[in-house]
Amino acid sequence: MTTQILKYKTVHPKTVSDFRPAWWLRGSHRQTVWRKLFDGAPLPSYRRERFETSDGDFVDLDWLDSESRSAERPLVIVLHGLEGSSRSPYVPGLLREAARRGWDGVAMNFRSCSGELNRLPRFYHSGETGDLNEVVSSLIARWPGRSIGLVGYSLGGNVLLKWLGERGEKAPDPLRAAVAVSTPFDLAAAAYRVDHGIHRIYGQVFLRTLKQKALMKLQMYPNLLDPKAVVQSQSFAEFDNCVTAPLHGFTSAQDYWTRASAGPWLEEIRKPTLLLSAYDDPFLPASCLPHDAVKRSPWLTAEFTPYGGHVGFVEGRWPGAATYWVDRRVMDYLNSLL
Repeated sequence: MTTQILKYKTVHPKTVSDFRPAWWLRGSHRQTVWRKLFDGAPLPSYRRERFETSDGDFVDLDWLDSESRSAERPLVIVLHGLEGSSRSPYVPGLLREAARRGWDGVAMNFRSCSGELNRLPRFYHSGETGDLNEVVSSLIARWPGRSIGLVGYSLGGNVLLKWLGERGEKAPDPLRAAVAVSTPFDLAAAAYRVDHGIHRIYGQVFLRTLKQKALMKLQMYPNLLDPKAVVQSQSFAEFDNCVTAPLHGFTSAQDYWTRASAGPWLEEIRKPTLLLSAYDDPFLPASCLPHDAVKRSPWLTAEFTPYGGHVGFVEGRWPGAATYWVDRRVMDYLNSLL
């Protein structure tokens, strides 16, 4: 596969935002890794629900129930990022903030991400929206009329936005609003970004666990993939060509990136949606942020901050008092639209 090398010009239009990055945590990489490495908050006691999908597989839902859980309380559904889970620090962080504001919350673990490998040959990917559709539909049927907010981070943001665009006018009425944080709107640009230069360190972290899962899947389905190609893949371009594309019905990595990207779906969205990203996000060139789509759509609100990294947005006067602006901003937006 020949990968086109793109050159991006970084532009920082003015954005109204009250985010003020911690003075002691300047820089996109520090903002990106801080919460994962140093957030000392203990994991909550989740209540796990196994959701059986219509194709015979499952996804696990982890609930952070409030003491006064009720169908009258709004519900936030959270989607994690690539190789994340309900244990990723930003997920319980948001769920705790939601609980403080009177919401119930649930984190949806994508297939293979809950700590147990899924049953079927396929995994999850950036554009797979079927499981989200089934989960949302089931929860709405369980509690008709309950107000729902959807929040997706990184890959989860891409899944969320693509699903909203696919549904368009048919998006369910109980869904009041959505927020997508640090979304890779252009998957080809994001893959190129983490396959090259200093950003390659992020790509290699993801590839390590993705390759492990693919090899585990080969123990279940020995002829599913070429094990040598899996082991030797050293980039997202190679991995998506030999694993993601064939497992999920794409002809190549480029075909997958093109068809799974959320960017082309944005103007089809018909629910109030906040796009929250930083211009210095190390996973995506700033030129890929969808300013034009936001200008053309009355349903989209953009808050693109100069700093914040990838799912970072760390504030605080000193390291021992770090706070996470993104949790507060997401819930402020959802509350404003109930």
